[in-house]
Amino acid sequence: AGREWRARFERAAGRRREVMMRLVPLMLLALAAYAVVALSGETLLAAAVVDVTLPSGSVWTFDVADLILAFGLVLLFVEILKATRTSVAAALDHGLSMLVCVAALLGFLLVPVLGTSDFFLLFLMTLIDVVAGFTVSLMGARRDIGYGGGFGDRVDRD
Repeated sequence: AGREWRARFERAAGRRREVMMRLVPLMLLALAAYAVVALSGETLLAAAVVDVTLPSGSVWTFDVADLILAFGLVLLFVEILKATRTSVAAALDHGLSMLVCVAALLGFLLVPVLGTSDFFLLFLMTLIDVVAGFTVSLMGARRDIGYGGGFGDRVDRD
């Protein structure tokens, strides 16, 4: 009986951790990574990760800031996938994403080392996350309710 109880407890704890990870706005990871690197020294953001000579002869430099932006784009994609859920947890996730967006805007406006074009692009990603998240959720909820009448909802049959 003790092993069975422990197994149930571990499964429940695992589900709680999974739910908590779904609630964390992933864009926060990219913003935090940029802030940590920027606060440790602005020169680190410009440090080259890769230098590649292209067939044209141009040298393409991919620096740490570019790496964080690419990471942010991947996270934005995952966040948009998360937005397709219609649940209370999804609504909470959208609210937390809104707070992250506001925090990113305040960081951009008020913290000197975050007042860069790269951080502004990360802020725009959080804004797109918020707008896309609400839009996708509303469209999904509308579909779940069965409400029609919008563009593309009507099918003509001859």
